[in-house]
Amino acid sequence: MDIDKKVWEVLCSEEEINQRITEMGKQISKEYEGKNLYVISLLKGSFVFTADLVRKISIPVKIGFMTTSSYGHSDTSSGKVQMKADITDDLEEYDVMVVDDIVDSGITMNFVLEHLKTKNPKSLASCVLLDKPSRRQIFMEPDYVGFTIEDKFVVGYGLNYGDYYRNIPYVFAVTNEDKE
Repeated sequence: MDIDKKVWEVLCSEEEINQRITEMGKQISKEYEGKNLYVISLLKGSFVFTADLVRKISIPVKIGFMTTSSYGHSDTSSGKVQMKADITDDLEEYDVMVVDDIVDSGITMNFVLEHLKTKNPKSLASCVLLDKPSRRQIFMEPDYVGFTIEDKFVVGYGLNYGDYYRNIPYVFAVTNEDKE
């Protein structure tokens, strides 16, 4: 599929994303005040969201990165999560929040949360820009959600198609309609 030849349906505009991330940053700052917050960004998809979110958090925050893979270059999850790069820090003194771009099947986020539980953080939460609950294969609900969306193939604002389009400042769905 050549998405440049398809109509893009904007689901979350740049302005809507900025406004929602500001709200989330305020909520997280309030709820984690006095705690030792460690944000773990799941690469590659969440790097844009994480960067914007942590700048809206007004309390001190440590930031780390993990890399997992379950999609490869496909638009659907393989159902098997691979740990490409793990957190090596001791998490026992931290309230950990895992940040990802999207939760659809729930498989990757569940895998990461179960893995991090073995590192004994004080608390563990999940935060996603997009939640696609209609695609759940296992039960899990993110603790913080930017937007709940329908089952559409989405790209932009960190979400990629063939390793491209992460730099688009909004989230769009690729339609079946050809551009004229």
